[in-house]
Amino acid sequence: MRLPLPSWVKSNLPAPYGGRNRPCGPRKRDSIYATLMVLLLGVILAAGLITVAIYGFLVFFGLLVNPAFRVIALPTMLTLSIVMLYAGMSWGKLKPMSDLVQAMRAVSKGDFNVRVDCKDVPGDMGELVASFNDMACELGGLELFRKDFINNFSHEFKTPIVSIRGFAKQLEREDLTDAQRREYLDIIISESDRLANMSNNVLLLSKLENQTIVTDKTVYRLDEQLRRCILLLEKQWSEKALELDLDLEEVRFLGNEEMVQHVWVNLIGNAIKFSPPGGPLSVTLRREGGEAVARVRDAGPGMDEATRQRIFEKFYQGDTAHAAEGNGLGLSLAQRIVDLCGGRLAVDSAPGAGSTFTVYLPLEEA
Repeated sequence: MRLPLPSWVKSNLPAPYGGRNRPCGPRKRDSIYATLMVLLLGVILAAGLITVAIYGFLVFFGLLVNPAFRVIALPTMLTLSIVMLYAGMSWGKLKPMSDLVQAMRAVSKGDFNVRVDCKDVPGDMGELVASFNDMACELGGLELFRKDFINNFSHEFKTPIVSIRGFAKQLEREDLTDAQRREYLDIIISESDRLANMSNNVLLLSKLENQTIVTDKTVYRLDEQLRRCILLLEKQWSEKALELDLDLEEVRFLGNEEMVQHVWVNLIGNAIKFSPPGGPLSVTLRREGGEAVARVRDAGPGMDEATRQRIFEKFYQGDTAHAAEGNGLGLSLAQRIVDLCGGRLAVDSAPGAGSTFTVYLPLEEA
């Protein structure tokens, strides 16, 4: 399964996940060849002036009496001046290239924290060094994302398997009561369902990540689809006695109805999960300009900035103890589906202030 770094990671995440963050700013591009030519001409001109000055000084004070020595001294001093000046001036030009080579070797060995100082490096060389720093930063973010994904993936699959194995062993005991046996069986069934749902979500997400166009489009009413999804989740919000506030404008949308339903089920299901018992749950749908705008708002604990920036990563959960139900795939699925539909998914949340997820879907085709 491909693991592309989400677009919001590249642009919004702070270090160490941060994306493009050039410390050198914009640069005026010029040709390396032109720079070398200017450097060479400058060296020749400077060497000529220095040689003439030294030669005149030696002649003036009578240090070059021998005519034959005078003939040899002039080209010799000119050559030495050119070599020394070029070596001195090119050191500043070639040092960034040497640093870049060393940094590339470090990256090839897996060190993605290396950076090349591009301050005061002009022209194409400065662009090259800045681009290398961007690349190293992106690779570092991808590596951290990969490690987090593997850790979360293994945790989410291992936990229910260990639970099923443990309670299956308990069922072998002869001294269990019927109530205990039914309880253990219910836990095994629940954990099995969790594994099955997780596998289905992983397969669906893998399919969507390899999909570029939406097929099987039909025109249907988004407001009716939202009502059906709320009815599907009636058991969950009824158990918590949530106060539903529905304000759904009639909106017709052209899209894949089955795909879009995953978005509403995941967003409303998340809102129910994090809402306090008896709290409000608001779902609104409006036509704004050329878009259908749906908002799902809860009165849960909310999220801090670090959590809000990572919630669309696969298997990421703000609850590091994984105490709440779920596997961290729902929001990744929702975001991918909205992207395929040409829309966008935004979140507004703060600690203690609940969360609001807003879906923008284009209505031009409908």
